[in-house]
Amino acid sequence: MTLYKELLLLRHGKSDWNTDTTDFNRPLNKRGERNAQQMAEWMEEQQLIPDLVISSPAVRALTTAEIVCKTLDLAFDSLQLDKCIYEASLPNLKQVLSQTSNSVHRLLLVGHNPGFEYLVRNLSPDIPMAKNGNLMPTASLAYLQLDMQWSTLYGQSWIQRPKDLPSK
Repeated sequence: MTLYKELLLLRHGKSDWNTDTTDFNRPLNKRGERNAQQMAEWMEEQQLIPDLVISSPAVRALTTAEIVCKTLDLAFDSLQLDKCIYEASLPNLKQVLSQTSNSVHRLLLVGHNPGFEYLVRNLSPDIPMAKNGNLMPTASLAYLQLDMQWSTLYGQSWIQRPKDLPSK
């Protein structure tokens, strides 16, 4: 039995700004789809298979989550939607964590900035920025080991960015 929980935060892939739609309904562009797929494949290679996926219901986040679930061959009921993740504040994201079942060991949240960056900075302020000055560019995956209450950093933390993935 482990003494910690694993939290994965996946920012949605790059969105398509060339569509005439609301922010909530904005889809992924081709690069966003490709990066989401690459990150999902990398998660599979690293055996970072979540017990539960909770996604923002916004189209770009949900599409990213669906790509991950399909790639990782997760059951349909492994994916839940939570509107608190869309435009989420730090307290909203912490509420999502606090409401997560104790039976979940590895949780994947799929959502948006700036909320995800606020949460990562709050839990692990020493994670380095990317070369371009962003903490979590689109399709980036943050990994945090948290205490059993999903509230405090317990162990290691890191961020994997799409540009840093090995080429195939």
